[in-house]
Amino acid sequence: MLDRSSPPSFLKEFSFKLPAPDIIEINDHLDFVLLKNLEQNVFKLEVVFASGKWFEPKPGVSYFTAEMLDKGTKTKTSLEIAKTLEYYGAQIEISSGVDFLSASVYGLKKFLKETVNIFYEIITDPIFAEDELASLKKIYIQNLRVNKEKNSYVASQLIRKNIFGSTHPYGNSIEESDVLNLTSVDLVNYFTAHFFLQEIYFIGNLAPQEVLWLTNEFKAYKNLPNLNQNHQITKGVPSEHIQKEGSLQTSIRMGKQIVNRDHKDFPSVLLANHILGGFFGSRLMKNIREDKGMTYGIYSSINPFKKDALLTIATDVNNQNLDLAVMEIKSEIKILQNELMGTNELTLAKNHFLGSLVSEVSNPFLCLAKFKTQRLNSLPKNYYEVLFNSINACNAEQVQYSSQQYFATDELSLVSVG
Repeated sequence: MLDRSSPPSFLKEFSFKLPAPDIIEINDHLDFVLLKNLEQNVFKLEVVFASGKWFEPKPGVSYFTAEMLDKGTKTKTSLEIAKTLEYYGAQIEISSGVDFLSASVYGLKKFLKETVNIFYEIITDPIFAEDELASLKKIYIQNLRVNKEKNSYVASQLIRKNIFGSTHPYGNSIEESDVLNLTSVDLVNYFTAHFFLQEIYFIGNLAPQEVLWLTNEFKAYKNLPNLNQNHQITKGVPSEHIQKEGSLQTSIRMGKQIVNRDHKDFPSVLLANHILGGFFGSRLMKNIREDKGMTYGIYSSINPFKKDALLTIATDVNNQNLDLAVMEIKSEIKILQNELMGTNELTLAKNHFLGSLVSEVSNPFLCLAKFKTQRLNSLPKNYYEVLFNSINACNAEQVQYSSQQYFATDELSLVSVG
């Protein structure tokens, strides 16, 4: 009989291995990445364009071009597209990022051809109708005005601008004037000049003839040209405060450029960040939330882009606690730099980080996100395995070294809004 008076023994499985997808070359510039053995009779088709903010000639063009893809084609209105997708049980998802832009369709396997046909029409023949654009611009401006009243939104915008510059893709934001200046001609021109397929991803079970049909569908799509484009970083002021009358709280954002995924110290930098403010048991959370009671939450995060990476520390405190909170944040960083951490804290942070990493590949759709990151950022095939093993082997000396090298408090930009 099962003894329920004692808990089962705790086992740690320290291993990480992504399933291997099939890579089918469509042409010299385009691969079809296929992840099979899905238990459900559903699929996801995702196409990635080299058309993010990095390539746009004016702010907002990339975002609005992406959002207008399913708002009408040469043969269907936006309503007809929506009804057709609903009929086949399909859903479109469009993501406009900084370095890339993607469009996805989720559907039922039994309606594969019907769903792919309408999806292909959406990404190849959008018409960017003026009335649809006007409606989309109106909604965006309304949401922007609401967000501009939020201290946290304004602070997040400003910290990126002050680190990368107001004209840099990683630093600029779409303003109301940018939206008003956009026309359908801008979108048509951007779509024609910059919507080149970079990768195609598919999750689902395909017969050989279906693979052949799908890859042939995309053979005629525009090839990827040489898209070398550079942007100059122009840093803003190191410290900036925006006074907002009537605001009881102040949003704090601190940040700096930091090493990216391809750097040898990136695993220990990730772990150092996790210990500092990456989870609920972090040092910043214990100090500023639990001990000082100044906030409901405080986090630090590392956001890797294709060509750079950003460290950000974010919290909201009462106005009178602004200076104290900033001082305590810097104090925790300096402790991490100057004092070797204990084994128990290091083990806890490593286990939490590695457990979170494993949970990020718990189903095929999440695995796809890892494949995309690896391939779109030109990382080694075993990147995530190496990352997992490197963090698992990381010691206190490595954490301290990375804190000293990459978390310098005098290099942190500071923004406060409140």
